[in-house]
Amino acid sequence: MLIMGLMSGTSADGIDAALCEITGSPPAITVRMVHAASFPFAADFRHKIHAACWPETGRVDAICQLNFELGERFAGAALDTIAAAGLTPDQIDLIGCHGQTIWHQVEPDGRVSATLQIVEGAVLAERTGITIINNFRTRDVAAGGQGAPLTSYADWLLLRHPHHWRAVQNIGGMGNVTFLPPLSDTRSQPLAFDTGPGNALIDGAVLLLTQGAMGWDVDGAMAASGKIDEEWLEELSHHPYYDQRPPKTTGRELFGSAMAEALVAEGQKRGLDTNTIVATITTLTAASIARAYREYAPAPVAEIILGGGGRHNPALVGMLQSMLPAAVIRTHEDIGLDSDNKEALVFALLAHETWHARPGSIPALTGTQHPVVLGQITPGDNYADLLRRTWFANRGES
Repeated sequence: MLIMGLMSGTSADGIDAALCEITGSPPAITVRMVHAASFPFAADFRHKIHAACWPETGRVDAICQLNFELGERFAGAALDTIAAAGLTPDQIDLIGCHGQTIWHQVEPDGRVSATLQIVEGAVLAERTGITIINNFRTRDVAAGGQGAPLTSYADWLLLRHPHHWRAVQNIGGMGNVTFLPPLSDTRSQPLAFDTGPGNALIDGAVLLLTQGAMGWDVDGAMAASGKIDEEWLEELSHHPYYDQRPPKTTGRELFGSAMAEALVAEGQKRGLDTNTIVATITTLTAASIARAYREYAPAPVAEIILGGGGRHNPALVGMLQSMLPAAVIRTHEDIGLDSDNKEALVFALLAHETWHARPGSIPALTGTQHPVVLGQITPGDNYADLLRRTWFANRGES
């Protein structure tokens, strides 16, 4: 099947689109990237998304309108990517769309009681004519799961090493990890959870400290030039989230702009210069990831596959390597995947599994009570034909 995956992360930087050819079924499933593209959001639109994500600034009318506006933008990204691949919409079977996270409600006991990702599937279906599967996280939460990290199921299907344990570590706005047993181990279960902040606190601090001139620490230069305040770092490491046992998830509700603002204010109160503040926050991010490995990895990890925007920060990667010296850090490119478009690929894969009525989530990964089929289907113009073709393919007929 030809399936388009669409994704916008917690950073709300823009839309990642990955057109994939997917064949087979678990455990013998293969995914080939046909074409991928990114569509950055302008600063004013990012601000609109961020404003919608906070109770103090989010309004029901603005969120309602944003749901439809994102539908238009995601549809445009899908159509542009299809055209760039030299194809037409009638050649595409499905679109799997994550949408934009607005709120992820984590209760004090760590239970996720609600989650909201918006992008109107009806707009996507109407503009593209393609059958849409979106709103993946809600079914996982309804079944008692954390609703994240959903990338972990794709890691389980595609990224296990033949002989040793791997950790697949994403550093996006948040950090999340999937611990994967080797293929030779038929008894051990995987484990996945959010490790804590990824780039969110670093980016938020840099934005404030540069008065909007920079949105992130380019090449980790600020962190590399700063001196870590060890006393402050020790205080920050006692955040209760780090002590919470997995499965667990978090988001900008906890490690977002409000915390970044508080950290910058505290750093300045301590008399720290800009680079030292950034260096300390960057070290906190690396330390929270390393601590998660030391305390919760089911077995010694031989290899870390690093993805997300954080892999472009040499200071952060170097800190992580020094804190976890026994593991070799690699990128997704080292094992044949495109790091920048992996998450979009994941939602193409999850859409494929949903269409075939197979789970996209299992208890070992998100804490669900049972394996669950994820997402909601909005029929496109190709819906009836797709049903017919899938039916006959499953029966081995033409």
